[in-house]
Amino acid sequence: MRVIKASWIDHVDTQNICQMLANAGYECYFVGGCVRNALLDVPVNDIDISTNALPEIVTKLAEAGGLKTIPTGIDHGTVTVISGRTPFEITTYRRDVETDGRHAVVAFANTIKEDALRRDFTMNALYADASGAVVDPLNAMPDLNARRIRFIEDADQRIKEDYLRIMRFFRFHAWYGDVNQGLDVVGLAASAANLAGLETISKERIGAELIKLLSAPDPAPSIASMAACGVLNAILPGSDAKHLSVLVHLEGKIAPNPIRRLAALGGENVQSLLRLSNAEAKQLNCLRNEVGSLKSLAEIGYKFGYETSRDIVLLRSALLETPLDPSAYGQLKMAAAAIFPIKASDLIPAFQGPELGVKLKQLEKNWINSGFELTREQLIKVS
Repeated sequence: MRVIKASWIDHVDTQNICQMLANAGYECYFVGGCVRNALLDVPVNDIDISTNALPEIVTKLAEAGGLKTIPTGIDHGTVTVISGRTPFEITTYRRDVETDGRHAVVAFANTIKEDALRRDFTMNALYADASGAVVDPLNAMPDLNARRIRFIEDADQRIKEDYLRIMRFFRFHAWYGDVNQGLDVVGLAASAANLAGLETISKERIGAELIKLLSAPDPAPSIASMAACGVLNAILPGSDAKHLSVLVHLEGKIAPNPIRRLAALGGENVQSLLRLSNAEAKQLNCLRNEVGSLKSLAEIGYKFGYETSRDIVLLRSALLETPLDPSAYGQLKMAAAAIFPIKASDLIPAFQGPELGVKLKQLEKNWINSGFELTREQLIKVS
């Protein structure tokens, strides 16, 4: 039997929740991401708990113990309970009664196996008790150990229950899958067969999933598979996966930036199709506009700062499939730190009004072209 040893399980706030349910005679199991991530030795962000206690009972038990409750998803059996400063999502065992590809009508279930069967992937149907002992009602451990992303039972049926699972299939492979063995062929076939279902999912949810996918250490294999089975073109017409792997290689140890990687994919009406935030859209448009510009390293470094100019240079190399200039980062850092030595007051009264603005831009361009070497005195003398 596998036993999870982790500080979040032993923490007093976590054990308070477990004891609250156990003392009242109810089951309490950690489930989903926290169990999966702990077993894969990756960070655990959220703690989800499954129980046979009904939501109203969970609420009464928590309030009787002086804990704050939030009816996060009460219609689907979920109550968030705050113990200490930690939120715990506690959900009653459930089974799907009816689904339309976006929303599910659920009924409360009696057993942990029923609850497991309604989940998406086998590796998300692993549970652990208060001691950390793993409970595996669907024999999912072999898939987890092999880092294999596999739908529970009928892949086609799992997707039809929620078409967003197509996106999650590729996202989970990017984060947790074994790149060397590729994606599960049954899952790929079911995804390709249900492309039309993606049209029923909100653009916000599609965009959020793609951004999470592109934030993975190396999303290129998953994106390539999305392109091969038609998913990428379905969500982002006109996009192309071929440059992403080059970009990821060039990035090296640079932290993943999903917008930089999104820019490498191309595509039409990206902001609208993915419902990007204003900040994300601004960043994307800047990268896409400047990657094909003729601006020098000095000019883009000075104008956009180091991180943005670095992304522009990375994209230029990736899209042109050319080696990265070894000195590029140094040039960009120098340019980003440069401060234009001329102020408007230096040119008054010789230049005023519109002429003053034109002259300032001209001198700034001369200064950039000099590699930032022209001094204030030299610039004024020239003017």
